[in-house]
Amino acid sequence: MLAAGTKAPDFTLSDKDGNPVSLSDFAGKTVVLYFYPKDNTPGCSKQACAYRDHHAEFTAKDVVVIGISKDSQKAHTNFIAKYDLPFLLLSDPELEAITAYDVWHEKTMCGKTSMGVVRSTCVIDPSGMIVYAAEKVKPDADPLNVLAFLAQ
Repeated sequence: MLAAGTKAPDFTLSDKDGNPVSLSDFAGKTVVLYFYPKDNTPGCSKQACAYRDHHAEFTAKDVVVIGISKDSQKAHTNFIAKYDLPFLLLSDPELEAITAYDVWHEKTMCGKTSMGVVRSTCVIDPSGMIVYAAEKVKPDADPLNVLAFLAQ
């Protein structure tokens, strides 16, 4: 994953409705960008719901939360509806942002090795710099850790 102190790479990905969304659309705002493996899996659902449950705290700080996975727009639509998620989920099937942020790595699960998204989160300041970077985050603790960082 890219380290704190790095300029955040810009990207343009589609939201659940197919609308293009670029990181540069949020210039001048603090952005929490979290990368996760797959919609509707236990850990990813827990993480998304934790961000949902703390969304008012992020909004109160004028912070934008964006989740990114390689899932389709349709999968995101269903995931958002199922859990009533109030923030953007972006679809990255071509791994544009996922590789730019260096969160696509070899993983081992149940003895099988494959490539996949490492659950990672970064905070991007209003000038576009990464000021917080965490890899292999715990799904339910991730939003709380980010809020604690933002409170500093």
